[in-house]
Amino acid sequence: MRRYILFAVLVAMLVGHGLAQTEETGDVDAFQKALEEDGFIVQEGEIGYFDLIKLYDSGVLPSAYGNNPATKYLAYFVPPAPGYPVDERIAEIAKTLGMSGNTSSFWSLGPDEAVVFVGQTPPECRYFGYDNYLMSRTYGTETRWIFSNIADSLNNQVINTDGGSGDPFNRTTMIVATADRGIDERVRAAARTAGYSDGMMNTQVFPSSVLNLGLENDSDTFGLFIRPALFTDKEAGAEYINNTPATVLRVTPKNTTELDPYGYPELRVRGTGQTELDLTDDLEDLRNAILEKHGNLTATELPTSIGFPMGNDAIQRGIDGVGPSNDAAYLWSANQTVNSPTPPFFDTTQYYDFLRNPPITLGNDTNEFIIVYGVNHVATGKATYSSFSLYGADVWNGVGSITDADFSGTAEEYLPDNPNAKYLYVYTIARDCEGDPHCFEVPSGIGSYGIEPDQPLYIIWRSYLESATSTGPSYNEMVYDRAIKFDPTG
Repeated sequence: MRRYILFAVLVAMLVGHGLAQTEETGDVDAFQKALEEDGFIVQEGEIGYFDLIKLYDSGVLPSAYGNNPATKYLAYFVPPAPGYPVDERIAEIAKTLGMSGNTSSFWSLGPDEAVVFVGQTPPECRYFGYDNYLMSRTYGTETRWIFSNIADSLNNQVINTDGGSGDPFNRTTMIVATADRGIDERVRAAARTAGYSDGMMNTQVFPSSVLNLGLENDSDTFGLFIRPALFTDKEAGAEYINNTPATVLRVTPKNTTELDPYGYPELRVRGTGQTELDLTDDLEDLRNAILEKHGNLTATELPTSIGFPMGNDAIQRGIDGVGPSNDAAYLWSANQTVNSPTPPFFDTTQYYDFLRNPPITLGNDTNEFIIVYGVNHVATGKATYSSFSLYGADVWNGVGSITDADFSGTAEEYLPDNPNAKYLYVYTIARDCEGDPHCFEVPSGIGSYGIEPDQPLYIIWRSYLESATSTGPSYNEMVYDRAIKFDPTG
């Protein structure tokens, strides 16, 4: 009998919740025990790939919400607060993505609670960021989809890890997401007891001054997402996405304590004063060269404008921010910015109708194509990585991205004698690229993973993380990217 008990104890120690103690996560069991001894209820959540196109194809979401094809988002799936159920509509998201269904990607947070990430940061990549979002808010009897970042992200330039400064990849980190300074301090104290160092701890503030914290039906709902982009080792990146070496804990005090809420966190400031504007003439020369080369075709220049409001703008106006990050600048080939109130939660189809008028489509004629061109914002130092992506306008489904890694040398063909051509790029979008190595071939016939010839479309440009500021580049310091649609004449 004693042998059986000893065996059972050993099995429990080894298995636990699968994350008892590993190099990537540290001693999670000891951490949980320390939290419980301090009077917290601790519930374990999940982390999983938040596949927006899959959710749309499964009928769970009405849109792909402008998914970034260059990034596979990871989401925290958090248990409900003790005694509260998971919303059935939200539970469908978790189930569709292979989660347990007892956790939720959108959740409310009490003013005295915390959600804690413990685990490994992504392997080496061009960029990663951990963002906290306001997902929805209730106004009277109307609940609106907001999907806007609350503050700055924890990115690879600023995050604290066990590797210290300058070593952000494949390192253990802890992120405490909370509204309360006292709860944060108690969670950190429990972590120190379990062997975690102060130098690897981070706080993600949920500021009560701008949020409706609480657990009732009219409380705000939130989400936490990780966006890693452009892994150096694609296999290692895929393994991280599919088997993220981390855990998420919801931490709830058994007894309400006196609150000590955080103020709104200080934001990193965009801009260095150094601009790309001296390249404007060169870009105009490139435009003229493109038009001259294809002078036998009808050219339609697509408008470029700032794509989405930043988080605080969208939150204050009660509109859909479409999931922005302060680490990026967004441009798009639509003639207006998102600036109208959103319809009720999970019903955004009418909201995006303006993108279809006037419609831009791409047919199968070999003389019908789009040329995208502009300044390579990485070459100028304005971004860590930049990209453009193609979208179906009906449901905002991103079907492909071209990144700055593909831009090198593409403008020299048009401007062979211009020394600044190295700071520019040219790329084609077509149905049949006919072997052109600098051309993206638009897929079709594969549902929302493609765009049909009669389906309206648009382009989004993203520029992430100016190294000098550790945040997104300033729009005032950028030269906007451009696009021209070419069609057969007559």
